[in-house]
Amino acid sequence: MHNQIIIAHRGESFEAPENTLSSVNLAWENGADAVEIDVRLTKDKQIVVIHDSNTRRVSGKFMQISKSNLHELKRLDVGKYKNSKYEGERIPTLLEVLDTVPKNKKILIEIKSHRKITPFLKEVTENSGLKTNQIEIISFNLKTLIEVRKQLPQFNVFWVSAFKYRGIFRFFKMSINKIISKAIKNNIYGLDLLAGDMLDNEMIKEIKSAGLILYTWTVNNPKKARYLFNAGVNGITSDRAKWIKNQLQLRNK
Repeated sequence: MHNQIIIAHRGESFEAPENTLSSVNLAWENGADAVEIDVRLTKDKQIVVIHDSNTRRVSGKFMQISKSNLHELKRLDVGKYKNSKYEGERIPTLLEVLDTVPKNKKILIEIKSHRKITPFLKEVTENSGLKTNQIEIISFNLKTLIEVRKQLPQFNVFWVSAFKYRGIFRFFKMSINKIISKAIKNNIYGLDLLAGDMLDNEMIKEIKSAGLILYTWTVNNPKKARYLFNAGVNGITSDRAKWIKNQLQLRNK
């Protein structure tokens, strides 16, 4: 399942409202190999699928996720900001999204909350009925991933990083080496990196030589996607998963 996969970023988010059942289901309908979603923990310890710490950007109303109960969040419309045809879309729970995952497809769950979400994540994933290799856990926070490794050792985890492209190349090189070292030390399965200009063939080769699986985000340019796959990247995350996939297939004919 790691042979050059296309991952739909928050679902098919170019067309549908991000992190909703509409965007996730559209991604599956459009042939995405995997879907990436963001999760947070509510006040009443429910896991919901949303990127931001509050609801303002997607609903127009401010509610902080960690200080709101699920039934309160479910009242919000998180679809009409994207397009009137999605009016009435609600914030889904993680379990609702996991129920959509087809056989031989997988879901990437990015933890946005504190690592205290882990025991609740364990319960939801165990009740999902999905196979172990259909779920991968990703996070910017290494401590969170270490906790996930302890409580959910059956799942592959990926360390997400954007890097700070400042200064000269050697500083970036040092940061990559440090990340690789920490990932290996903590039994992290792979990296999920921003597809910036400094992620070149040499850097990709170094990461892959260390035995790490490599995903990149967020790639909406077919030329960039082609370059990354040719360089050895295992998966790219895109807002336009169907379109990217079609463009790559057209070029290969």
